[in-house]
Amino acid sequence: MDSLTERESSLTPTARLLGYAGLLPQIICVGLVASGSEYRFTALFMGFVYPAIIFSFLGGVWWGQSLARPGHAGAFVNVLAVLPSLIAAALFMPYQYGWEWPGPALFYLGALLALSPMIDRALGFAAKDFLQLRWHLSLGLGGLSIALGVLGTQAMAIPNHSTVVPADHAPQSGSEVVLKEAPRHGG
Repeated sequence: MDSLTERESSLTPTARLLGYAGLLPQIICVGLVASGSEYRFTALFMGFVYPAIIFSFLGGVWWGQSLARPGHAGAFVNVLAVLPSLIAAALFMPYQYGWEWPGPALFYLGALLALSPMIDRALGFAAKDFLQLRWHLSLGLGGLSIALGVLGTQAMAIPNHSTVVPADHAPQSGSEVVLKEAPRHGG
């Protein structure tokens, strides 16, 4: 029983609980955007940032698994392991340039997250119960991210939304915070 995939259980109940608790931030973001909350635009932004960080983290997991099994994985795994971070960073570019965001970026990110356990399976490093948990969490976070992308596209279409802008970015002088119309991204 030296193979990780042959172990009966590699996860503690606490690890499982914390894994599923990892879906809560995205559930909260979806709820805030769906309800039309005054915090919906913050929730939309954080609803992109959170899965982007998780996707990047998965690359770190693959990197660590390959280092723990020298000789089992080649340079290809290391290249594969850095891709999630690069993709997540690239998905921020539409926001930077004022293109349509976050809808399309959340669709791509959600799909990549949902399918990411296929990489774990192909690499063969993961124990069976870990892989099962990965499928549950990845389908959950991926699906929630896609749903948020749909809701976000609708939320961004709401006219006259406002945001708080720090005074150093506002046209007035002084240290006060002003309320001004938020920039329109996309469309």
